[in-house]
Amino acid sequence: MNMKHIKRFTTAALLALSLGAAAQNDHGIDRILRGIETNNKELQANAQLIASQKLTARSDNNLADPTLSYAHLWGNKDKNNTIGELVVSQAFDFPTLYASRAQLNRLRATAFDGQQNRMRQDILLQAKELCLDIIWLKQQKEVLNERRSNAEELSKVYARRLATGDANRLETNKINLELLNVKTEAAMNETALRNKLEALTALNGNQPLAVDLATYPPVTLPADYEALRREALATDPTLQTLASESLVARKQVAVNKQNWLPQLELGYRRNTESGEPFNGVVVGFSFPLFQNRNKVKAARAQSLNIDLLRENTATQVASELTQAYTEAQSLYASMEEYRKTFEAQQDLSLLKQALAGGQINMIEYFVELSVVYQSRQNYLLLENQYQKAVARIYKGLL
Repeated sequence: MNMKHIKRFTTAALLALSLGAAAQNDHGIDRILRGIETNNKELQANAQLIASQKLTARSDNNLADPTLSYAHLWGNKDKNNTIGELVVSQAFDFPTLYASRAQLNRLRATAFDGQQNRMRQDILLQAKELCLDIIWLKQQKEVLNERRSNAEELSKVYARRLATGDANRLETNKINLELLNVKTEAAMNETALRNKLEALTALNGNQPLAVDLATYPPVTLPADYEALRREALATDPTLQTLASESLVARKQVAVNKQNWLPQLELGYRRNTESGEPFNGVVVGFSFPLFQNRNKVKAARAQSLNIDLLRENTATQVASELTQAYTEAQSLYASMEEYRKTFEAQQDLSLLKQALAGGQINMIEYFVELSVVYQSRQNYLLLENQYQKAVARIYKGLL
C-alpha cells in the first residue's frame, strides 16, 4: 500500500465537525449576545453614567436661583427711627440662549448614546469571539477524544502482544508516549475551554449561559468590497459617535458666541425710608466682558480637534476592514484547499488496517497519524480564525 494516499480523514467527518447540526444553532451565539446585552454589569453601569451625564447637561440650561435680600437700618441718635428694604430678584440669560443650549443638549444626548453603543459593540464583539473560541475548543476536544481512543486501543493491543513476545518494547513505548501526549493536550484543552466559559459567564453578569455552543453560524464573505466598506463606515459606532460630537462642538461654538449677550435681572423692591412703603420693579443688566473671553476660540479648537479625530478614525476603520477582509479571503481559500484535499483522500481507518496487516510499521503509522491529526487541527484553527475575521468585518451590526 502506498502510504502517500493514506492521510487525514473523510469529508463526512470533517463536515461533522464544522457544519453538522448548524441549522439548530444558527442563532445560538445571537441569543447569548442578547443576554449579555441585558445582564452585563459594565453596560449597566455605563448606562447609569450616560443617564447622569444627560441630566448634568440639562441642568446647565436651568434658570439661576432667585435671590431675596432684606436690609434693616436704624439711626445713630434715635434707635426707633428705622428703614427697611426688601429685594426679590431673578437673573436669567438672554432668551435665545436657552433655545440654543436646549439644541446643544439634544445633540449631547445623541453623542452620549453613541458612547454607550460603542461600549456595547466592544463588549459584544469580545463575547462573540469567546463564543467562537468555545466552539473551536469543543471541536478540538472531539478530535482529541478520537485520538485518545485510538491510542488507548493500540496501547491495550500492544501490551498483549508484548506479553506474548509479538511486539517489542520500542513500539510499546511509542504508543504509551502518544497516549501520554494526547492526555496532556486534552487536559490543556479542558482548562482553556473552562477559562473561556468562565470569561463568557462573567460578561453575562455571572448568569448561567442558556445556550450550548456546538457549531458555528453560517457566514458568507461578500464579494463586493466597496459596498461592504461603505456599510462598515456608515455603521461603525466610533465614527457615529465622533459625528455626533462634531455636531456638538459646532453648536458649542454658536452657543459661546451668544454668551456675549447681556444677562438680565428682574425683581421686586420694597423700601420704607420715608416712613411710607414704596414698591417698585428692579431691572438689571450684566455684561459678560471677562468671563466669556477666549471661550469661542476654545470651542473652535475643540471642534477642529474632533473633526481631525473623525478623519483619522475613518482611515483606521477602513484600514482594519481591509486587513480583516484580506485575512478572511486568505483563510477561506486555505479552508477550500483542505476540503478539496480531504475529498480526494481515504478514510483514517485504512491507516489502522495497514498497521494491523503489517503493511507499515509503528514508526510509519505514527508519522502518518501525526499528519492526519495535524491537518485536522489546522483546519479547525483556520475555520476559527475565519469566523473571527468575519465577526470583525460585521462588528457594526452587532
